[in-house]
Amino acid sequence: MTQRIGFIGLGIMGQAMAANILKHGHALSVYNRTAGKAETLRAAGAQVVDTPAQLADASDIIILMLTGQEAVDAVLHGEDGLLHGNCAGKTVINMSTVPPACSKDWAAALAGKGITMIDAPVSGSKVPAEQGTLVILAGGPEDAIRAQEPLLLSMGRKVICCGESGSGSSMKLAINLLLGIMMEGMAEAVHLAERSGLNVETLLDAVASGPLACTLFQLKENMFKTKAYPPQFPFKHMAKDMQFVIAAARENGAHLPLGNELAGLFSPDADAALLEQDFAAVKTLLEQA
Repeated sequence: MTQRIGFIGLGIMGQAMAANILKHGHALSVYNRTAGKAETLRAAGAQVVDTPAQLADASDIIILMLTGQEAVDAVLHGEDGLLHGNCAGKTVINMSTVPPACSKDWAAALAGKGITMIDAPVSGSKVPAEQGTLVILAGGPEDAIRAQEPLLLSMGRKVICCGESGSGSSMKLAINLLLGIMMEGMAEAVHLAERSGLNVETLLDAVASGPLACTLFQLKENMFKTKAYPPQFPFKHMAKDMQFVIAAARENGAHLPLGNELAGLFSPDADAALLEQDFAAVKTLLEQA
């Protein structure tokens, strides 16, 4: 029997991920708090519903791609939330980046209602989401993850089973710590090159031609050349995630000297305009210092 897929959260990532589910021939229902963001998917063949509860009734597998813990809680437990619909016996896949403790708590609470929950955040930003080349970091029962692997692979190129519930979220925080370190390091290298009188394009060519070449730097090349930072992965999301990283380090006794410095740079209290730009705009903080 064909599975009916429900998708909640149609932001920069969710739009592209839901579109790829449709392209792979799955029956799809979508919900977004800002209803207008669903119109492109409606035109492509998705059913648009008015509440998470309605989406639960219409779906066998429910995917969440939301901004964080509060948004997931609201979708699950709020007025007309998923748990007010028919969720028993179904699978919820949370692809949002949240603290690992939240993933564990939700999985336990939903298991008590007969619902399987997988935490499956992704490694990748807007372009990989559009291309369907995300890496999916999945935590939860391995048999449940493997059962949903064909669906997950409609959005990504690889599914990595990270362990028990919460481990996908833990893996995402480790990956985003490295992502932040690499991005800030690249910003410092460009900043130093500029101040030393070097041509930025020449520096970027040198990086791309040697062992430091990587997809991340390729995606950000034009941003450093133009000093314009349209959001692929917004600064505000990295700022949120870095606070999760530091909290996880405290909980687990991990010493993160660079992580602590990054949490100060990628701050939720940064200028409002900066928060809406791509996280590569951390370079502007170096220029202002």
